Amino acid sequence: MKIGLIGAGRLGICLALLIEQENYHVIASDMREDYIKDLQNKKINTTEPQVEEILEHSINLEFTTDNRKVIRESDIIFTLVQTPSLEDGSYDVSAVWEVVEDIKKEMGGIANYPKSFVVGCTTNPGDCDQFKDALPESVDVYYNPEFIAQGSIIDDLRHADMVLLGGQGKHSKELEHLYHRIQNGFKAANVNTMSAKAAELTKIAVNCYLTTKITYANQVGQVMIRDGMEDEVSTVLKAIGGDSRIGTKYLNYGYGFGGPCFPRDNRAFAAYASKAGVETPLGATTDKFNDEHTKFLYEYYVNKNERHLPYVFHYLTYKQGVDILTESRPHDLATSLLDSGYDVYCLDPTVKDKVDSRIKFSDFPTMDNVLYVNL
Repeated sequence: MKIGLIGAGRLGICLALLIEQENYHVIASDMREDYIKDLQNKKINTTEPQVEEILEHSINLEFTTDNRKVIRESDIIFTLVQTPSLEDGSYDVSAVWEVVEDIKKEMGGIANYPKSFVVGCTTNPGDCDQFKDALPESVDVYYNPEFIAQGSIIDDLRHADMVLLGGQGKHSKELEHLYHRIQNGFKAANVNTMSAKAAELTKIAVNCYLTTKITYANQVGQVMIRDGMEDEVSTVLKAIGGDSRIGTKYLNYGYGFGGPCFPRDNRAFAAYASKAGVETPLGATTDKFNDEHTKFLYEYYVNKNERHLPYVFHYLTYKQGVDILTESRPHDLATSLLDSGYDVYCLDPTVKDKVDSRIKFSDFPTMDNVLYVNL
């Protein structure tokens, strides 16, 4: 069996590598010619741990810029193309539709040859049903998003709390078996099967819950800081998370949520709920508090800085250990401080060429003459 993957970006390349490690023949495509040439030579510029090493030792992994070659030669075709957000918060799935059209063209001469189309990028509930309706009957459609975090994609795929598989078809058991093999030796894969539409809803609903949990932790922290209990914030949140009904994951006081997934899924859920006739004030409230939390942190650090010292950030990306600035709360906070006339330094030069040019990455003042921003 040959497995194809269209969209070999940050997540796609990691999934392709792990599938290949399980002795499948994998062919992956991406539109970036220079990127593909590097991959063909086992080269990649990435901050993701383990990727370079696994790529170097891969054997049955091909790379191409031709999506139709992937479709033509593969039995199961994963797609992880980009689905940017629209103004109303829903997802633009036009790139997935382009793959659907390519499948239709390739299936013209082999209409009865069974294939499976596995959509792994974030879509709107109901999109996969539309893809299925547009494709020949011999093509089954699944929705199979990955629950990963930038900076730990390989480990997150191997240790996934849950595998979500929406849809049914001829390769259902093979897809479940694939995830058991990827997680073999780490944990038994917890595969949840359901309809494709329910799986699409589940994906964004999970992330909406996590944004609510992050916001709740920051709300508790704000109250405690205002009432003179700053030193016990982590202690209280640990106790709250110790209740098995709540749990400690994502229950920490910090900058707030950001990045390429959480904020967008929050808005996408609200957009879908509105179309279904349900208003979701919880999501809007969570987003609003997340924005206000940056203002709270600004006031907190300014009030601590009676000597007008320079501020030093450990990182400016949306989370430590990645190179992504998308909706980065640390960068927003740093910009607000700069706008107020403070000097701002950063210890991590990863995104030096992408951040506000006023931020400094060298010539740090002595430790006694700075105020560290460390959340």
